[in-house]
Amino acid sequence: MPTATPAAPAVHAPARPVSPEVTVTDPALVRRAVKAAALGNAMEWFDFGVYSYIAVTLGKVFFPSGNPTAQLLSTFGAFAAAFLVRPLGGMVFGPLGDRIGRQKVLALTMILMAAGTFAIGLIPSYGTIGVGAPVLLLVARLVQGFSTGGEYAGASTFIAEYAPDKKRGFFGSWLEFGTLAGYIGGAGLVTLMTALLSTDDLLSWGWRVPFLVAGPMGIVGLYLRMRLEETPAFAAELEKSEAARPKVPLREMITGQWRTLLLCMGLVLVFNVTDYMLLSYMPSYLTSELKYDETHGLLVVLGVMALMMIVQPFAGALTDRIGRRPVIAAGCAGFLALSVPALLLIRQGSLLAVALGMGALGLLLVCFTAAMPAALPALFPTRVRYGSLSIGFNVSVSLFGGTTPLVVTALVGATGNMMMPAYYMMGAAVIGGAAVWFMKESAGRPLPGSAPSVEPADRWHTVVPAARFGPGSL
Repeated sequence: MPTATPAAPAVHAPARPVSPEVTVTDPALVRRAVKAAALGNAMEWFDFGVYSYIAVTLGKVFFPSGNPTAQLLSTFGAFAAAFLVRPLGGMVFGPLGDRIGRQKVLALTMILMAAGTFAIGLIPSYGTIGVGAPVLLLVARLVQGFSTGGEYAGASTFIAEYAPDKKRGFFGSWLEFGTLAGYIGGAGLVTLMTALLSTDDLLSWGWRVPFLVAGPMGIVGLYLRMRLEETPAFAAELEKSEAARPKVPLREMITGQWRTLLLCMGLVLVFNVTDYMLLSYMPSYLTSELKYDETHGLLVVLGVMALMMIVQPFAGALTDRIGRRPVIAAGCAGFLALSVPALLLIRQGSLLAVALGMGALGLLLVCFTAAMPAALPALFPTRVRYGSLSIGFNVSVSLFGGTTPLVVTALVGATGNMMMPAYYMMGAAVIGGAAVWFMKESAGRPLPGSAPSVEPADRWHTVVPAARFGPGSL
């Protein structure tokens, strides 16, 4: 495990550190931490990907109705319900992670996520038990939502606190690489089953298979997370604390950080509205609104996500070189300028036009997926990082991100305007751009409240002082 080591001059080493203490990272431990955090995120988004891509089928299984739009709205309503309890999960798991440690809480969220997803695959259909079926689906979704309230903030905090300052963007980008891998795994499985199974087989038993896969995935993820030690930043915080476990009031995590929380929510809004629009809503938009062939539509989205995965680590490394702010700002400007042209291309309906439109939106989304896992944890000091980030992230996701499919479906249905998805993304881009304006650069700097973190080869090099964040910094 990386340890805080007094920086004394080394033999034959002309350079000297400018800080009395640095954290010298262990490259092997950093890689293990990234893998464990990314796998948990992959499992979370495997479920979301499956739910989104099989939404039309789930609507028929759990919400029988003669109106396909009503079925889809009901399915996305259950999808959105999970996000209503995410802030509650963040308020429970976030402060707990700041008190007992990141690793323990992340192991607990992994168990709950796997259990909730696996349970969906066991629920009888509406035709078997009637109204009890959608009720049980809602309960399972609430369990998932509660557990994910502590997942993203914890996983991004875990990676950020393990990674060296100069490569935090690169290592953090692998968290969203896991997101894309989970989406591709879920969407790929749904696509394969849609292609191989008849409609009757898919409705009777085929839809269950993707959810049941979560059981083995959860066991593997739990094993990897249980093998990890606590992050160096949290271990150092424990040593500074008078008690064995520091207690930070929930009120301090909110009122004491309210300016930074608002900034966090603005960044998360543009990140998640565009994310859920492209990866969760667009597959159903292609099928239900544009009458696009379901299998071909899923294949296009899979191709876009594969492209994003290829670009993701390079974009993460770019944020380490030029900063998080320029990359996030470029994404906001791109969505503001290109959302309408991209959606017009998608509405053309040809395979090439859909691929070009979706590909453009996917590359713009990479500006957020590559920068946010490193930028968001750097907003808060170590003492309240997990808790404050969990609260800010989940409130924003619940209000704006997870509700995107439901709200946009309702807007299209109410207005008949097929360009509503583009307008919604443009509005999010404006808010995100305002947040970037107030955001301070964190690339290459220590996390607030933590010692500089360097790789072994850079131990005696000059360390950039930490940026100041928190109340009064905006």
